[in-house]
Amino acid sequence: MRTRLTTRSARLVLAATAVAALAVTTTACGPEDNGAAPAASAADSAKGGGADSGGDSGEEEAGSATGTQSSKGGESSGSGEQEKDGYGQSCGTNDLDFTLTPKSQAGGYYQVTAKAKSGVTCYLDVNTPSVSFGSNAEGVASPVGQGGEDPIKLSGSAVAYTGINPKTTKENSGTEFEHVIIATTEDDPHPAQLKLPEPALVEKPIVTNWSVNASETVPILV
Repeated sequence: MRTRLTTRSARLVLAATAVAALAVTTTACGPEDNGAAPAASAADSAKGGGADSGGDSGEEEAGSATGTQSSKGGESSGSGEQEKDGYGQSCGTNDLDFTLTPKSQAGGYYQVTAKAKSGVTCYLDVNTPSVSFGSNAEGVASPVGQGGEDPIKLSGSAVAYTGINPKTTKENSGTEFEHVIIATTEDDPHPAQLKLPEPALVEKPIVTNWSVNASETVPILV
């Protein structure tokens, strides 16, 4: 599992660095001078600029953050009906809306829900999302292999879940981050950056596979 992480880390770090570079062009350095990802919403990342996202909430359900990158544009005609480009194709990160919700099980983790944007039908045919805190290799989440159907069709109200545990060590160490970066594949050029409800201490993070069953995505280090 760690052997795969070397290549996975390099690719996701490049994507995370690209997000950071876009944010630097429009905003001064923020409070995350410790190597964290810049405070930019997923919507701003997709537009090529960076800006602070909305305020935090202390309540679990109200603390959700939604990635709002633009879906693929254009429409094509098929069987007399209008359909969006990419219909029935693999899900790119910008085809999806993401909602992040803190959970208390297993010592605390983040549940991320993915849903296709309006009018989009696509498939999560890569079973594990690429997840990183910041742009350094140390912040890349290792896959733990839990959950998983492959592929998962997303359309309409259908959703898929993944679980992210930012810290799997017991020591009071690590680095604080305010955002997590997620992508459907390691080389996706448009990763989404989701704001956390509050800064999280990160050290050796892990991530589960996608699943249509939320109970299968409580991340546990085995």
